Amino acid sequence: MTSHTLLRAARTTLLAASALAVAATGIAPPAMAQTATPPAAPALDAGPASVADLAERLLGAVVNISTSQTVKGTDGPGAVPMPQLPEGSPFQDFFDEFFKDRGGSRGGGSQKVQSLGSGFVVDATEGFVVTNNHVIADADDIEVNFSDGLTLKAELVGTDSKTDIALLKVDPAGHELTDVKFGDSDRMRIGDWVMAIGNPFGLGGTVTVGIISARNRDINAGPYDDFIQTDAAINRGNSGGPLFNMHGEVIGINTAIISPTGGSIGIGFSIPTQLAEGVINQLREFGETRRGWLGVRIQPVTEDIAESLGMKDARGALIAGIIKGGPVDDGSILPGDVVRTFDGKEIDEMRDLPRIVAESPVGKAVDVVVIRKGEEMTVKVTLGRLEDGEKMAEGEDDETVQKGEAMATATVLGMTVGELDDAARDKFEIASGVNGVVITEVTPDSAAAERGVQAGEVITEIAQESVANPKDVMDRIAALKEQGRKNALLMLASKSGELRFVTIRVD
Repeated sequence: MTSHTLLRAARTTLLAASALAVAATGIAPPAMAQTATPPAAPALDAGPASVADLAERLLGAVVNISTSQTVKGTDGPGAVPMPQLPEGSPFQDFFDEFFKDRGGSRGGGSQKVQSLGSGFVVDATEGFVVTNNHVIADADDIEVNFSDGLTLKAELVGTDSKTDIALLKVDPAGHELTDVKFGDSDRMRIGDWVMAIGNPFGLGGTVTVGIISARNRDINAGPYDDFIQTDAAINRGNSGGPLFNMHGEVIGINTAIISPTGGSIGIGFSIPTQLAEGVINQLREFGETRRGWLGVRIQPVTEDIAESLGMKDARGALIAGIIKGGPVDDGSILPGDVVRTFDGKEIDEMRDLPRIVAESPVGKAVDVVVIRKGEEMTVKVTLGRLEDGEKMAEGEDDETVQKGEAMATATVLGMTVGELDDAARDKFEIASGVNGVVITEVTPDSAAAERGVQAGEVITEIAQESVANPKDVMDRIAALKEQGRKNALLMLASKSGELRFVTIRVD
């Protein structure tokens, strides 16, 4: 974004005090002649008459999260150097105390940084509190401040950086806490009224009301972006606070805003409870997340790719590669497959698949509907655990392909291709596990150049069939032209073996 800044509805720091000013005018507008009395607006059009009763019931469950962190002192702008005093000076004790409070020292030292965020109680009996991960990140001490003045030390149960969720626990013994329940965020519609309660700029117990402005927002904050957008005012310090429906149920966790100044301009984002509730339950039970894992690399299905695969519409997630040792490294799913349905849920866009898979239980056997070489079929796969597979996915090589009849070089579609021999591997630093036909040159302004194809990449498949030498490439392109295809679908491997699909015009 050029003119706006995406901010976590971030923690309010107490190191720099801010002055808030409120300006008001008492000038009434001039009287207007009324020609007719307008009809009364229907109750639904006018919005809720008041949310006072609802707010009064919910305020006790919304808390301020106060954290402190010890930051090592430096000689930078924030550090205050300790004056050198004569040995035995009567002012030594005074200066020691003065500069200790300001984080200064003779040679560095440390200081306490305090910050504030928001949260809410989800279990009053056990003392569980939900907030954002970025609110408590790197904190040494965490305190939960309740609306009645009660302050309790909090223990960190678990965090999930991928969804920016953290679960805390306080000891409720001897205290009567108030909790709130989760609602169904999937039932919320654009235009529904919502209410946010939080701690903006350290001003605890602040209530704002608005509507749901949009759903399913992807703001590139994480791999499972599916945010609710609202115009209810959310500011710095609202992070981790709840977004309520008009029944008093939590349907979102406020976490980010778009703003050029750091203040609310009516574009705030909340994690939907449909995504958050499963994460919170796992953190509560295991202290960590346990997400489902398919073990594939994916990319979007573009119009060109859909046409190349004989699909009627550009919908689904294209499988670009299979991770060795993963759950589907048994041939159940293949590179070039397009996943259309996963466990009964439609996959409209590429980003739908990782989120739906992650929400599925580890070890669950699910049906996956794929399109393979123009035919729709259903395969059954058993999910692994994402956390176990993340390291496995790094630096994996792809399966080898059988070599075909040799041909030195060939020029096609603006590319010069050649045998992937030892000399080519050394020249382009191609890993030993990568096999296919190497691209040695790409003609500027050619069809291949338009698609970002680069010298050193390796063609492993054309139209979902393996190629091992330049003759295979020429034969596959010729066959596609004879079939009247407008585009050729190429699977390309980088020098390290990472796969991607591109379509190149053949007409």
